[in-house]
Amino acid sequence: MTYTVRPMNTEEYHLLDDFLYEAIFVPEGVSPPPRDITSRPELKVYTDGFGSRKGDTAVAAEYGGMVVGAAWARIMDDYGHIDDYTPSLAISLYKEHRGHGAGTAMMQALLGILKSAGYSSVSLAVQKANYALRMYRKAGFKVIGENDEEYIMVCDV
Repeated sequence: MTYTVRPMNTEEYHLLDDFLYEAIFVPEGVSPPPRDITSRPELKVYTDGFGSRKGDTAVAAEYGGMVVGAAWARIMDDYGHIDDYTPSLAISLYKEHRGHGAGTAMMQALLGILKSAGYSSVSLAVQKANYALRMYRKAGFKVIGENDEEYIMVCDV
């Protein structure tokens, strides 16, 4: 599979709600949450008014002319928040496009854009059981905190 990774167009920002839902880690054997979970305040911080704040940055993975993944960052008080100067990252792909390198390509592209914009680091939160943890570590993310279920990670860009 060949993917094109590019900056996300403003008119595509509405897709972030779908990719936010896809980013929710669902362990094996557990039913996925209802689709409207993304309307909860603790999740809306990832998408509400995206593009209107300094630092809002997003890339898309395209396959066959369709957007099949997104990686985005913004400074927000989310699960991976470490301070008011470090953007938090979210990333996801539709299930059938996972494991083919598009996630890594989006991550590298987004980190490069953030570096060019003058940011020195990016943070995220990831559940300890999430298969994406390996990708984050390979990208240079280091654990700086944790709770029972998740790690808080930071990557210098």
